[in-house]
Amino acid sequence: MLTKEVVIIVAEDDEGHKSLIVKNLQRAGITNEIICFKNGQETLDFLLLKGKGPHRAPDAGYILLLDIRMPKVDGVEVLRQLKQDPELTKIPVTMITTTDDPREVEECHLLGCSNYITKPVDYNKFIEVIRQLGLFLLVVEVPKIKGEFKAWKTSVGLPTV
Repeated sequence: MLTKEVVIIVAEDDEGHKSLIVKNLQRAGITNEIICFKNGQETLDFLLLKGKGPHRAPDAGYILLLDIRMPKVDGVEVLRQLKQDPELTKIPVTMITTTDDPREVEECHLLGCSNYITKPVDYNKFIEVIRQLGLFLLVVEVPKIKGEFKAWKTSVGLPTV
């Protein structure tokens, strides 16, 4: 079951979609902290501990709900960079997008996304999809993400400094 310490990251540039996602996750019973970013660069800075904005906490678990079409850095590139990091690759990433191009679906899965959800155009269907996602998130297990270098050393079996 999703514990309080797991933080849900919503990377979505459309304010209306972001509000629907957050509201309907909460309606589905999700009480976890939800952090929202409006572009891929903010999302990467948070997770990769770069820039002056907020950064992820050590020893916390994260789930990323990621739109593909975003300004600055698109969701596919965010996914690519996360899955190249030895520690951040553990973060479950669900792509939530209006794009249902089979080539893009395949690319995201090849890069390591956990799920790919196409946003329905119909408002009520979109709400139902997010509610079902919330129910799924209630039962998913998420690994904690450790600090930068120490976690990497531990993950390859070397002693922690």
